[in-house]
This record gives sequence, C-alpha cells and structure tokens, in this order.
Amino acid sequence: MGHAYSSIIADVFARFKRNDNCKVHFLTGTDEHGLKIQKAAEKSGLDPKTYCDKISKVFKDLTKKLNLSNNDFIRTTEKRHNKAVTDLWTKLLNSGDIYLSKYKGWYSVSDEAYYNIDEVIEKNGNKVSTFSGSPVEWVEEESFFFKLSAWQNKLLDFYDKNDKFILPISRRNEVINFVKSGLKDLSVSRTSFTWGIRTPNNSKHIIYVWLDALTNYLSALNYPDTKDSLYRDFWPASLHVIGKDILRFHAIYWPAFLLAANIDPPKRVFSHGWILSGDEKMSKSKGNILNPLEIINTYGIDQLRYYLMKEVSHGADGNISLKNLENCINSDLANNYGNLCQRVFSFIKNNCNNKVVKTKKISNSDKKLINQTELILKSLRNEMNNQNLNNYIKSVINISFLTNKYINDEEPWKLKKSDTEKMNNILHLALEQIAKISILLNPIIPLASTKVLDALNIDMKLRDLSFLDGNNVLIDKITINELDILFKKII
Repeated sequence: MGHAYSSIIADVFARFKRNDNCKVHFLTGTDEHGLKIQKAAEKSGLDPKTYCDKISKVFKDLTKKLNLSNNDFIRTTEKRHNKAVTDLWTKLLNSGDIYLSKYKGWYSVSDEAYYNIDEVIEKNGNKVSTFSGSPVEWVEEESFFFKLSAWQNKLLDFYDKNDKFILPISRRNEVINFVKSGLKDLSVSRTSFTWGIRTPNNSKHIIYVWLDALTNYLSALNYPDTKDSLYRDFWPASLHVIGKDILRFHAIYWPAFLLAANIDPPKRVFSHGWILSGDEKMSKSKGNILNPLEIINTYGIDQLRYYLMKEVSHGADGNISLKNLENCINSDLANNYGNLCQRVFSFIKNNCNNKVVKTKKISNSDKKLINQTELILKSLRNEMNNQNLNNYIKSVINISFLTNKYINDEEPWKLKKSDTEKMNNILHLALEQIAKISILLNPIIPLASTKVLDALNIDMKLRDLSFLDGNNVLIDKITINELDILFKKII
C-alpha cells in the first residue's frame, strides 16, 4: 500500500502539471541491487537477476493497475543505469570526495542504511535502529568513503538559499537539525557481497546501494549525456516524491553527491508520511497490510486513488480502513460529485432533448455561485504546487457541494413551462461547473472524470486548466451524451 500511495501522489502531480500545459516526464521504477536483494534471491532459490526480473514485473504491472501515467520505468539493473552510476562515481573520485579506508559500525540490511552508535539501542536482546526499529549488525570491512562531513555547512547554506527544497516544513526542520548535529563521512562501498555495480577503480568493491539507486533519476534522462534532450528538459528535476523513511538519503546524501559532482540538485523533495493501520506502519512483516489490488478489484481504482489522496494530510501519516474508504466513496464520490453529474445529465436528457443553450442573462444566484467558485479556484494552483493534495481535493469537492446547493435552491424542474430561458441558464452553469470540477478531479480520478468530459463533448485540447485564469470551458450551445452512474453507493 505504501508503494501504491507514493506512486499515486506522483501521478496526480504529473497529471495536474500536464493539464496545466507543462512539459512532464514522470519516472518510476525499481531499485534492484544490494545485500537485501541478494539474500532474498538466495532464499527464493533464484539468481539475483532472475529474482529481480520477477519482482520488477510485479511492480511494472502495478503501474497499470494503479492507472499511472509514467513516461518511463527505470530498473537499476539496466545498462543505461550502470553507465550513469559509473560516471557519477568517477566524478566524485576525481573531485577528491571519495577516499579508501575501513568501516566499523552498525548496518541495517533491511534499511540499507548505516547508523551511528547513538542511533542504535538494544531491544529484546537484539540491536535495532532507533529510527526504523530494524535489526542492525556490526560490520567491519574495507570501504570507500564519501566526504559527507565536508559538505555539512555547504548543505546548510543550500537549504537556506532553497527554503522549499524540502516539504513539508516539519521534514525540512528535521533534516536541518540532523545536519547541524554533525555529519560523518559516509561508507559508499561494500566488499561483503557481490550483487551490485562494481566501483570502476577497484573491482573488489560494490557501490553502496543508495549511491547506486539515487542515480536512477539521472540515468533515466540519459545522463551522462548532458546534451540529450531529456536531460536538458528535465534536469534538475522539479520534484522527488518519497516516503519519510528515506528522506535522509534524498535530502542529505543525494544533494551532497550532486553538488560534489558539480550537478544541480533537484528543485524539491516532498516527503509524505506512512500509511498506518491503527498506530503502526503498514508492512508485510507486521501482517497488517491492506492489499491495493484487492481494494481495486472490490471498489475500483478511482475510488482508491481518491480516498488515499484525500484522507492523508499534507506530509503526515494517514490511518486508513475499509470502513473509512466506504464512507468516503459514499459521501464525496457517490452523493456529491457523482450525484451532481447524474442529476444534471438525467434532467437534461429527460427534459431538454440533451441540449442546453446559454443566454446573456445572469441572476444574482448565478453570480453568487460563479464568485464562490472563482474564489476557490484562485488557491488551487498554489495548493497543488505546494503538494497540499488533501486541501486541493477538499476545495474541489466544496465546489461540487456549492453547485448541488445552487441546483436545489434554483429548482430548474419548476421552470420547464414557465421560464425555459432561465432553466437553460441554470443548467448551462451547472454543466460549466461540472466541466471545471471534472478537469480539476481528472488527476485524481481520471477514469470517472474522463467519462464526464466525454459526455460533455469537450475537445481534448480544451481539457486543461486555462479556466483557472478566467476562461470558460463550455461553448454557449451544448449537446450532451448519456452518462452512466459514476459511483455506486456502498450499502
């Protein structure tokens, strides 16, 4: 569920930016190297590459199930990735930021992370990380080190000059406090296993999995060919979407590696919280997971996407349950947005022969709804650009609520015989509202919203966010198509 959540967040931002007429390259993929993978492969009786092929296919298939719009799916076992990692390592070596020494300390295989002595405690007779609770083991071996300590002040200066590099602010503060507490040089190679990319200057060493994995953002853009169009257009990346458990790697190690190699860091790292069951993080090891595929099969992909995006506050942990999912589907999707679309389309079909004509007459009630909507619209681009998804969704659903109230108050069904002109104006404004709501919800519930936009016969080229700048979506005279029920109420 955690992977699904993170992937959907990234997809929503990508879709929104495309709808706002921005060039977008949305990347996802699989990190396939390291001791953890090697051990898992051995346990399964497969060689590491065969094991990775099997697991990677599962995640690649999941992108389709989640209805992701990714442009690329990178695997860290690909040749293009090996080339990029080797180049980055060579740059760090040549700059003097990598040196050979010996490592002694605590290492977590499951976290693929090194921990300081003050980050390790004893629990039930075992040494575990205070950060993740994962077991750690004492490691002593020859290792290449990255001079992370030399980048402490430079990183703090970078954070100061780029105050929105890390969002939300609470995570930014965590990172800054950690860096201020003092950075130690980072072990960036291992000799105790073989599954990974070998250091180009010493074949005994395997490149640390996080230096390897993080480089995927570059390798997918054909780095080290910096003249390639993908690299020119999309680096530095506008946004990395990650879970809070890997924030340290993305917000400290990654910019340090890049700055040392004279490469611009990404513009922003957005760290979302964990998906919780009760008070615990969902995980297979704890046996408390909700399977996203089972939810999709039972309720639908749009329903899952909407619930996850609305339920979890900006960057915080989110406690989810099937009961809350069903309540959300009923209240927001079936009774609010779905009901608005269905009642308006059905009325026009039954009373207007599927045609509505707008006139120049605008009532005070029309003006009120238009002004209320415009006030909400002004904030939406900013909410999305600051990754405040749940506020964005609540605002859009509020537009739907206001439109439903407008229809209830205006009672167009009473005007068929007495004032068809006013009736048409009410219905046209309602359709205009539905069009705007559907375009705004398209990044979150693309299947249902597309059905509505298709039923409105809106040209594909006009399904963008230009109305946020004052443009209308619909022409004055519109013919609609029949619209099936979008969301069934769960009883």
